Amino acid sequence: MAENRFPLEIYELDPMLAEFKGDLDYRNQRFYDVKEELVEDGSLKDFANGHRYYGFHKDKDGWVYREWAPAAEALFLIGDFNHWNRESHHLERIDFNTWEIRLKPEELHHGDLVKVRVVFQGRSQDRIPLYIKRAVQNPQTNDFSGQIWEPSNRFIWSDKEFKGLKGEAPFIYETHIGMAQEKRGIGTYREFADNILIRIKEQGYNTVQIMAIMQHPYYASFGYHVSNFFAVSSWFGTPDDLKYLINKAHAMGITVLMDIVHSHSVKNTIEGINEFDGTDFQFFHTGKRGNHDQWDSKIFNYGKHEVIHFLLSNIKYWMEEYHFDGFRFDGVTSMLYLDHGMGTDFDSYKKYFSMNTDVEAVTYLQLASSLVKEINPNGITIAEDMSGMPGMCLPIEKGGIGFDYRLAMGVPDFWIRNLEKRDDQWNMHEIYFELSTTREGEKRIGYVESHDQALVGDKTIIFRMADKDMYTEMNVFGENIVVDRAIALSKMIRLVTISMGCDGYLNFMGNEFGHPEWIDFPREGNGWSFEHSRRQWSLADKEYLRYKGLNDFDKAMIHFMKENDLMGGGEPEVLWRDDERKLVAIRKKGYIFLYNFHPTESYEGFELPTHDEGAYRVVLDTDQKEFGGFGGRISHDYEYIVQPMKMNPNYHGITLYIPSRTAMVLEKRD
Repeated sequence: MAENRFPLEIYELDPMLAEFKGDLDYRNQRFYDVKEELVEDGSLKDFANGHRYYGFHKDKDGWVYREWAPAAEALFLIGDFNHWNRESHHLERIDFNTWEIRLKPEELHHGDLVKVRVVFQGRSQDRIPLYIKRAVQNPQTNDFSGQIWEPSNRFIWSDKEFKGLKGEAPFIYETHIGMAQEKRGIGTYREFADNILIRIKEQGYNTVQIMAIMQHPYYASFGYHVSNFFAVSSWFGTPDDLKYLINKAHAMGITVLMDIVHSHSVKNTIEGINEFDGTDFQFFHTGKRGNHDQWDSKIFNYGKHEVIHFLLSNIKYWMEEYHFDGFRFDGVTSMLYLDHGMGTDFDSYKKYFSMNTDVEAVTYLQLASSLVKEINPNGITIAEDMSGMPGMCLPIEKGGIGFDYRLAMGVPDFWIRNLEKRDDQWNMHEIYFELSTTREGEKRIGYVESHDQALVGDKTIIFRMADKDMYTEMNVFGENIVVDRAIALSKMIRLVTISMGCDGYLNFMGNEFGHPEWIDFPREGNGWSFEHSRRQWSLADKEYLRYKGLNDFDKAMIHFMKENDLMGGGEPEVLWRDDERKLVAIRKKGYIFLYNFHPTESYEGFELPTHDEGAYRVVLDTDQKEFGGFGGRISHDYEYIVQPMKMNPNYHGITLYIPSRTAMVLEKRD
């Protein structure tokens, strides 16, 4: 057993965890014990090499194909190379777990389609090899096959000097390659690289988070029902096309994250890994525990060393082969709890530490976060956890799980709940508390909406406010009070969210300019239409549409926050919080952010205590004409001199005018 690593700093950061010391100590000890069992005196980086051993590999002597199928009785390699002969190429069992076959150099070729026939208890099924690098669909039969990917001209990387964010705050542009073009069809990796990366760069985002990279048989699954974990999604192009995209992003200084799905797997046995060797327990828990009923998918057995090996190798593969700079781990809440967190209100610490907690999954997440840092010390890990598990984003040596950031998943729901109230019922204390509160020492990625809020069945923030008027009333020459409100609050909501203490920020593509269409992938129910599975970038480029003003505001906001290093820093300093007048003011470094959420009241001669000396000048406001505001109501030239205040001469502050439904940022000028 590995040496116990106690005491842990997590108890100092959150004294309420002392009651659960036994659980946390066990969690911490289990990580070191399992790691020692896996690697002994080595490293996780050296352990996670399944992709280098299994699958298809070519050397000077020819080809070798190895497969992990412990329960299988026989394996046969079939494909174009042998005219799909089901008996001619028999794999030999070389140990209890592994099968192998060697072929001459001329027997296999780049582009050949292959499968492996797996025999179990006298029954056989044709399967796609577990470590295949590419899987493609036959357009006539819709059948998927593995494809040998060994091009003679290997891709040449030119990103050796790229070092990632190096401690900078991530401004994340969440994207889906297929729906990123304006055309009614599936976009490609190269189209994204050549057409969309420049938009992301100009908008100010320094990170792109790409969804649906791992091969999935159903396009409309958004990539969350993965079938082939080592295969680049062929919906969008070839492996080299993806490398082209990432290499180009790095040349532009953009960090690239992958939305990795290790929380579950597609149930399919024809395309996926389920029951590959004939058993239901090769990768997954057997019986009820192995099924996620709500997602109609399979749940990994994170306590099985071979499964850990498969998943950790998968992480290393994507970082090593495709130069991904890190991952957003999907479905972490589902992994952490045996009931997958479905319907659970995490209102008590006891719900984090109980028999419902899957400690094997916790250990896997600790191993995964450790491996990413071993491979790339600047690598980024983000947890999609809505439960708020303590220690998720603390280093393991402090008693945490080791992730860098957690998504602030409660924030979009908070804004949706607010929009269900009248504007004069919004509570300024609740806004401040929700947006600024986090676990001590843990970093959050703040966001107003992600792809989740843009899907059919939900609505984006601006669509909830403007609804049908988004289609007909977005002309800059018209007047519409519904659209005016939607545009004003959309900008304010984004600015207050990004400024209130989050350590990074995320936006889903198109939301920055209030994209009017929901996301509805081609499916039988919509006649397999691509009408709502695309992004209409031209809306943001047209001077006569108000979408452009929203896009320009987002651009100004992102650049301002990034260039002035205003992300993070803990809870902001509160200067004013007034629920009756719907005012909130905070200070970060030398900048004051002042918000007036009142729907009708503007305040002339408002006295704001600053408790300092000098002067302030407005450098950004949501009411600017170029951002779709009324313009001219807030001066950027006037200097607000700090003086004794009329309401209390012992206080020093500035006196200014703040219109209704506007926000402004003032810079300190000494």
